[in-house]
Amino acid sequence: MSNIENLKDKEAIEKLAKLADEIDICMFCTNLGRENGATSRPMSTQKVDDQGNIFFFSDIRNDIYKEVDLSNKVQLMYSHPGKDSFLILNGEADTYRDKLLIKELWSPEVKAWFPEGEDDPNISVIKVKPLSAYYWKMNGTKLGKSLKMLASAATGKNLAEAEEGALSF
Repeated sequence: MSNIENLKDKEAIEKLAKLADEIDICMFCTNLGRENGATSRPMSTQKVDDQGNIFFFSDIRNDIYKEVDLSNKVQLMYSHPGKDSFLILNGEADTYRDKLLIKELWSPEVKAWFPEGEDDPNISVIKVKPLSAYYWKMNGTKLGKSLKMLASAATGKNLAEAEEGALSF
């Protein structure tokens, strides 16, 4: 049975932060609405702040940096099938080369992408301000979810415990 819970403001930001942290990698889509289609690439979430803004590192030489500057409308698609957690977010992105922000977000894992460290001349931060989002999450253990899905198929009744809803910021 699906429990629809639309969340607003602080509760929406908390749900967004929890899911973005749990899933981490999203497909970051730019060029929305273009004739030749959107462009997507996997990106790792660095932080979700208390306003719900999501931060990513990017190389200024990559297309994403240029595409965000051309049109700041973006879509983030988070998916963790193993945990049955999903999130789609529409937002507005901006690019930053602020050294203090880079230092704040820096972690040792990022050095794999920026070998020169925090002072790499090509490092930038992309901040996505969420405008709207929708989430889906199945609850329970993998075995429990599988048993409920089998029971649902056998009885014709949806016995799976799931939650979903819109997030408003």
